[in-house]
Amino acid sequence: MSDNPQNLKRRISSLKQWQEGLEELLSSGMEDFEEKLFNFLCDQNELVSMDKFKNLLEETGLRDNDFRLNETMQKFRNVLERQLHDEHELRGMMDKETFLDCVSDNIVVISKALTSQFVIPEFRTFTDIIDKIFEKCVYNEKGKPAQYIPQLARGNPKHWGVSICTVDGQRYDLGETNIPFCLQSVVKPLTYALTLNDLSPDVVHRFVGQEPSGRSFNELTLDYQNKPHNPMINAGAIVTSSLLKKGLVIADRFDYAMDELKRLSGQEHVTFNNSVYLSERATADRNFALGYYMRENKCFPSEADLVETLEFYFQLCSIEVTAQSGAVIAATLANGGICPTTGDKVLNSEAVRNTLSLMHSCGMYDYSGQFAFKVGLPAKSGVAGGVLLVIPNLMGIFTWSPPLDQWGNSSRGVQFCEELVANFNFHNYDNLKHTSKKYDPRGRAVESKAQDVVNVLFSAFNGDVTAMRRYALLGMDMSLADYDGRTALHLAAAEGHESIVRFLLEKCNVNPHQKDRWNFTAYDDAKRFKHDDVAKILLEYMKKHPTPEGELQIEDINEKIKHLYNID
Repeated sequence: MSDNPQNLKRRISSLKQWQEGLEELLSSGMEDFEEKLFNFLCDQNELVSMDKFKNLLEETGLRDNDFRLNETMQKFRNVLERQLHDEHELRGMMDKETFLDCVSDNIVVISKALTSQFVIPEFRTFTDIIDKIFEKCVYNEKGKPAQYIPQLARGNPKHWGVSICTVDGQRYDLGETNIPFCLQSVVKPLTYALTLNDLSPDVVHRFVGQEPSGRSFNELTLDYQNKPHNPMINAGAIVTSSLLKKGLVIADRFDYAMDELKRLSGQEHVTFNNSVYLSERATADRNFALGYYMRENKCFPSEADLVETLEFYFQLCSIEVTAQSGAVIAATLANGGICPTTGDKVLNSEAVRNTLSLMHSCGMYDYSGQFAFKVGLPAKSGVAGGVLLVIPNLMGIFTWSPPLDQWGNSSRGVQFCEELVANFNFHNYDNLKHTSKKYDPRGRAVESKAQDVVNVLFSAFNGDVTAMRRYALLGMDMSLADYDGRTALHLAAAEGHESIVRFLLEKCNVNPHQKDRWNFTAYDDAKRFKHDDVAKILLEYMKKHPTPEGELQIEDINEKIKHLYNID
């Protein structure tokens, strides 16, 4: 039975009240977080450094040019510009009111980053391992740049770059990640995905198959249905190119492809290299032979012009990216077609799924089977030295190094992928529960009280105040002690880390009177290891905050202060 108008009106009113209450609760929570964040970051003058705040975000993988931080960073720039004309203001420093105003617009993503809610919560731990893998691959000098295209043959064999972008937009770069290079065959899965998105799998696969060929990527061969075996070999990619926006003139088709690739890359670097295109066309005898062979076997749609299709294919191969923009493209595929750095839905999920399936089985030339066996992830390589690697629902990685192995894949790129899977639980068939020798960065490292103690004490020992702030923002107990009763304050005092000691005392209200199993306080440790400046800070704080239990009486503290300052 349907509601009468009066009941319906009451239900709508109730729903609105509930929504308003929820919004108020969420808003209140964000305000509390802003206050807490300011208190953890501010110095003794109740000011926050912009650089300190940016560094804290960078530790989580967020960059200050992330679109989700646009409003905050613009307000920072406005503050800096105003400070240029005011000699009384400290440049780059903000008071509470200014800080809260700057971060309020983007507090959701900021709080998500700083409370370890991104897909890789312990991002620094993850990147430390990536650093080691990268350095290991530097020494791989096997192979040489592609020789059959003159422009590619001139590539510098020492160039080596790796860029990472997660589905939450966490970024990390190593090496030469800003140098443009041509996609070459890396464009094949992207062209296929765009064509699937524009048409449908049924239409596309009337013209191209889905099976690994078992033959060379540029061989004159078709499958049993007289179709190219798959879109990842030259024959299949040429046919796919003939289908992409086939109703438009070639100039508009190229503009469409460029625009869509820019959307996939989050509007980062995507350009065209005309010299490589001309060089590609001048050395295209095999591709022309493939084209005529396929036209003879009626592989193309009836309206396709062969020469125009080949021209379009060469243009697509000559599109340039950097490792950084390529990583965002890979992350968009990992994120089901939604660009993680802009939120733009570029591809539908079915197009992405089908593309990744064929990349997994056919993406690495004649090494595809071994790559699928060893790495177990969808990837595509190109003869300019790029390797696009997708870890579904987690991240995209783009590596670039011109020297190629015997199969036409980047030697360093393949090694990096294999080392990656040797260190992380990324292989499609790794068991996340029982493969204990590998690290899974998707899980939080702070999953138990014992691990909390290890993390906090380790950060205090190393003087890592950024990590300490993060743990505090997560709501961890900063006075946790190990089995010897040693706290972060003990270790920071023993190592002489004044910034950590001040943070624990002033921001976290840690008890300075706490003793370890040998009855030592943090002050005792500072004195034992001759860190007198730290000892003075601790004594002054102990005097201001005596314990109700009288663990250290005021008169005792006064005596210690006299001794420390050599007062008779």
